[in-house]
This record gives sequence, structure tokens and C-alpha cells, in this order.
Amino acid sequence: MNDIVLLVVMCALLGSGVGFLAGLLGIGGGLVIVPILSVILLHFQVLPAEQVVICAIATSLASILFTSTSSALAHHRNGNVPWELAPWIMTGVALGALVSGFLAALLPEQVVRIVFAVSVVLIALKMLFGGKGDNSTERAMPNKGLLTVLTTLTGGLSAMIGIGGGALLVPLLTFFSVDMKKAIGCASACGIVIALSGSVGYITSGSADFALSDGFAGFVYLPALFGIVCTSWFTAPLGAKATQSLPVAVIKKIFAALLLAMATNMALS
Repeated sequence: MNDIVLLVVMCALLGSGVGFLAGLLGIGGGLVIVPILSVILLHFQVLPAEQVVICAIATSLASILFTSTSSALAHHRNGNVPWELAPWIMTGVALGALVSGFLAALLPEQVVRIVFAVSVVLIALKMLFGGKGDNSTERAMPNKGLLTVLTTLTGGLSAMIGIGGGALLVPLLTFFSVDMKKAIGCASACGIVIALSGSVGYITSGSADFALSDGFAGFVYLPALFGIVCTSWFTAPLGAKATQSLPVAVIKKIFAALLLAMATNMALS
């Protein structure tokens, strides 16, 4: 089998699992895509080893653009996107993601790798040990300016590590007493903005290094993007349906342990 066909098939298998997990757990698939796609790209020697992680992050963001759109449309139909807050939050995450897309291209590959690993470890620990907590304290939403600053930081980190932002935005919004369903709906809508802005940054900053004729749009590797999206778009709804019958709390802990293992491997490799 031709190498490029095999790579697309492997990415399609990755996409099917990522889509299902995203629907089941309500998290961005970038947490899984980045480390696994990095291994795939290294195996096929698609590009120099020192640029593998940034390519995986950029491709992950581009794929999230499609899955977040599907998710956000569903949340909008269910009335779970708080549009009175969303424009301010989207402004912040768009700015942060766009700047991050350029900044990550300037950082040493090992720095980007460590930032990803540390961020994933913190998210995994939250998933493992974060309980329901005490939601009895009502916290007022900060003024729109401060909210934009906070979400700029959130969008920047999300784009830098190649995730849609739900794992960071949902805890931030629920901290300020936003209903969980509306927080998830808002994070889904913002995932589109993070993915789009971050992708623009990665495509622009990588355009001098890679050519479209070689399968790249900047740092986004198009064959891998196609493989992931062609399956994740269809398996995400299956994961959402599975939440009705599977013990999601247990799955979250297993998934968190997997994240810890992948983050450790990425930091040490």
C-alpha cells in the first residue's frame, strides 16, 4: 500500500476514535490527536522531526474546526449557547488563538512539546480528581473587558496545544456560575473560533517552510486532516448517544490515565 494512502487510513482510524471520545466525554479531540499524530508523522517521515509536534498541533486545530461546527450547531438547536456572553468570549479566544498560532512557530520545538505535556497533565489531573465541587456559591461574571482578557489567555493556550478549548473554557465559565450545559455549548461555539484563528496563524507562519504541492497548507498536513475529518464527523454523534448507557465517570478516569501516559511520553521523548 502506498505510504500516503496508509497514512490517511491510520488518520481515519484515529479520527473515528477521537470523534467518539469527543462526543462521549465532551472534550476537544486535540488532546488525543496531537501525541498520536506526532507518532504517525514521525513514522512516515513526512517532515523534519523538529517540526512534527507543531504540524500535529496545527492539523489538530484544523480538524477541530469541522467537529466543533457540528457540535455547536447541535447545542444551538438545544438553546445551550448563551449568545449574550458568546461574542465577548469569542473575541478573546480569537485574539489569543491567532497570536498563539504565530508565537508557537517561533518557539523551540521542545518548548511547545513541554507546554503541551504540562497542560495535558493538569487537565488529566482535573479529570481524575475534580469532583462536582460546591456550586452553592454564586460568583458574578466579571466585566466584559476582564472576561475578554481571561478568554484571550484561554484561547492562546488552547491554540498553542492544539485543542478546541472546551477543557479550559468550561471550568472557567462554570467557576463564574454559568450553567454546565450552557458552558459546554459556549465552549463548542468558541471551539470554531479557536480552531479557525489558530489555523490561520499556523497556516500563515508555516507557508514559508512548506508548499501546497507537498500536501501542506502552512503547518497543516492536508492528507492527515482529510483522514481525521472523514471519520470524526460521523463518530462524534455516536459518542454523544453512548453517554446514555456507558459509565462515563469511569471512562473519564481511564481516559485521564491515558492522557497522563501520553503527556509523559511526549515530555520525555
